Amino acid sequence: MTHYLLLLAGLALVHLLAVASPGPSTVLVIQTAAGSGRRAGLLAAFAMMVGALAWAAAALYGLQALFARFEWLYMALRILGGIYLLYLAVMLWRHAGAPLPTIAPGAPRVGGWRGFLHALLLQLSNPKIMVFFGSIFLSLLPGDLPGWMEAAVLAIVAFNEFAWFALLALLFSGGTAQAFYRRTKRWLDRIMGGVLGLLGVRLLAAEV
Repeated sequence: MTHYLLLLAGLALVHLLAVASPGPSTVLVIQTAAGSGRRAGLLAAFAMMVGALAWAAAALYGLQALFARFEWLYMALRILGGIYLLYLAVMLWRHAGAPLPTIAPGAPRVGGWRGFLHALLLQLSNPKIMVFFGSIFLSLLPGDLPGWMEAAVLAIVAFNEFAWFALLALLFSGGTAQAFYRRTKRWLDRIMGGVLGLLGVRLLAAEV
């Protein structure tokens, strides 16, 4: 039992460090929270958690072996992921000069679920996340996991993903952050779009 708990603690630490490293998910959650508010930012954080859980479950139950056997499948998903990142980059760049919509007090915010879908598609569009999970699962976990360990692994992934991205959403949806974003939206959106574009090119150009 103690051995399993130590393995889970090591997994939690490695995964949290990976989640906290800057990447396209970080860029999208920050931009969503700063531009559309706390609710939209938290929905984006929830989407990142759902997408990561899907990849973690796939890695836990053997999809990585399928990718290893059918390299074209991994290649196809990676190309689609790179194209989607480039699409998001172009959209951010094109609309960088557009002002943020003003929302009347008490009016319902719209677009939150659209942001959720964008964030979920971004998280699902990068098969490297599944490869990462497969790598750390193989290196840290035994091959004959009991059922409760599998559930614990997925719970750790869900907690780390949502906690980190929700923290970003709360930090960047505050009044000070939003005021700063409104003043500098044109350049921040172009910087974020450039980062997403570079990450998309990197994903397309990376070796299998």
